[in-house]
Amino acid sequence: MTLRDWLNGCALARVDALALLRELAGVDHATVLAHPLRALDAAARQRLDAAAARLRDGEPLAYVLGWREFHGLRLQVNPAVLVPRPDTELLVDFVLQRYAAGDAPNLLDLGTGSGAIAVSLAHALPAARVWAVDASAAALEVAQANARALLPPARAPLRLLQGDWLAALPADAPRFDCIVSNPPYVAAGDPHLPALRHEPSLALVGAQPSADGLADLRRIVRDAPAHLSRGGWLALEHGHDQARAVRALLAARGLQQVHSLKDLAGIARVSAGRLGSGAMPPRNATRNGIWQTS
Repeated sequence: MTLRDWLNGCALARVDALALLRELAGVDHATVLAHPLRALDAAARQRLDAAAARLRDGEPLAYVLGWREFHGLRLQVNPAVLVPRPDTELLVDFVLQRYAAGDAPNLLDLGTGSGAIAVSLAHALPAARVWAVDASAAALEVAQANARALLPPARAPLRLLQGDWLAALPADAPRFDCIVSNPPYVAAGDPHLPALRHEPSLALVGAQPSADGLADLRRIVRDAPAHLSRGGWLALEHGHDQARAVRALLAARGLQQVHSLKDLAGIARVSAGRLGSGAMPPRNATRNGIWQTS
């Protein structure tokens, strides 16, 4: 079988088929164009056919390849974590617009998954003290692997904690200059969920799915101000039609300078608010069990 024959018969979008050829057979696009009649060996064809079948079944390309680019970094991903989306880079950019490379803010990523946000921030801000929380031990293993692979050994390690949102923080955790999160926000019964069946439902709809998808966002907005420093920011990713509701939650909790950020399509996908300079909310010492690694 030639390269052209496989491309014509794999029943995939051309961009996906070319990605498989590049990653699994070592054949780049230039080779396909210059040598379309080049033969595929049996082992390469077997790998390609197996991967193509997974894609036709709806599995994300990132899972098939085992990685996804995010904010210029090549992150390991698997079905234990949500595939990082370009929209989520808005959260990273939000933080980086507020700190220079030499600054040392305390940063917290809630629902870190693959570690996409936390690792990107730690990579761009070498002096930052970055904490990350996730309910899934399997997800934290992926985040830890990405941190080890992408961050310099001399850098202070991420603090990775397993638990239920802010309840996972130990009593001696600092107040944070910025808390960011891409939490579950897909509504129960959303018609897009069948297409997302290969990704972890915990990261999409949460442990307790709600009709409006805002259950976890409400909890984070309720509890996060008690963990912010004066002037600290809370920034949250949300659905394409949830910006107004999330801004209302932030404002009702007393946060200031509430606003939304738009993605490249002009859709508001991140909303943020800032803790004022007055008395800070008291911290709640209640917490669940903690799993911690350096």
